[in-house]
Amino acid sequence: MQTNSLRWVFPFVALIVGVVGFMGINAIAQEPEKKEVIDTRPTVQVEPVAANDHQVIINSYGEVKPLESTQLSAQVSGEVLSWHPNFVAGGIVARGETLFTIEKDNYEAAVLVAEAEIARAQAGLIEEQAQAQVAADEAKRFPSKARTDLFLRKPQVLSAQASVKSAQAALKRAQRDLDNCEVTAPYDALVISRNVGVGQFVTMGSQVAELNNIETAEVIIPIAGFDSVFLPERIKGITATIIQKGLNSFTREGVIDRDLGIVDNATRMSSLVVRIEDPYGLKNIQPAIKFGSYVQVNFAGAMLNNIYRLPQALVNNQTVWVVNENQELEPRKVTVIREEGEYFYISSGLNADDKLVITLPEYPQKGMQVKIAGVAAKPESSETSTSNTQQL
Repeated sequence: MQTNSLRWVFPFVALIVGVVGFMGINAIAQEPEKKEVIDTRPTVQVEPVAANDHQVIINSYGEVKPLESTQLSAQVSGEVLSWHPNFVAGGIVARGETLFTIEKDNYEAAVLVAEAEIARAQAGLIEEQAQAQVAADEAKRFPSKARTDLFLRKPQVLSAQASVKSAQAALKRAQRDLDNCEVTAPYDALVISRNVGVGQFVTMGSQVAELNNIETAEVIIPIAGFDSVFLPERIKGITATIIQKGLNSFTREGVIDRDLGIVDNATRMSSLVVRIEDPYGLKNIQPAIKFGSYVQVNFAGAMLNNIYRLPQALVNNQTVWVVNENQELEPRKVTVIREEGEYFYISSGLNADDKLVITLPEYPQKGMQVKIAGVAAKPESSETSTSNTQQL
């Protein structure tokens, strides 16, 4: 009985299983009505470019030197009696201060002798002038009689006048020698060396010290050829910034004084001279720039108009990449006229509002379709979509 029931149930079960399997296979095999499209164009970042005016900054280096250095010498001979406390190596003395003194006795005596000679010469002149007056009166009483210049004592008066002038000149020399017994600083000075001491006998013309002028310092800076084309037409009077680097770095101001007017045979560079007033900061209370220091000098050059400034990393072999209106990569040849720091300054090859690519694909090609980061993709034609998409 049970066997007969199974014979009737089994065909129905098989039929149901077959129908369910057919429906499953049909569902799996059915293709989706829509295909998902994926954009495979590389993404790039762009920035618009704009032309601006740029002030060129010229940078150079040089050594600080004194405007003048003096080998100080004695102008009279004698024994040194005293010297200024700051008249030592490294000391600073002011203009007009007495550096050392020389014994004056002989020179004071010479002044007295010269004054006596002037008095004697003036007395002789007065006497001769009186005798000449007498001779002139006598000549008036006898106008018809000829009188010579010797009778009128004209030569004698001239000789007496010459004696007065000679005595006056001797007094000036004696007074000058007396004044030179006190040797003074010709300017605010840094004493480099001193070769004289108390009790030492110095002779006329002997070198006694070396002084450096600290009222004004100079820095000679070389200007390379690529910088010289950006020099302004008039350089005299341009303000320059003096930078002292190191642990105690600071800046000072200077002024371009002149062009040396020559080109160095070895480096083919020209040179400018920058002056620094009061380099040791005695009057303006600023940091001292010592002689021999190596400093950086910056100053404003020419003004460049309508110039594009780009990071050097974006310029390769005078070429940059832009995205055109069709969102395609396009290489542009540019003209780099100057480099400053991390930037190139470009005069031509770009247009205002060009979309400069700042993140390039790995292998950029001219005409490569790209999409711009942060910008919604535009609808594309079926031909374009077929070439830049893949289907799943």
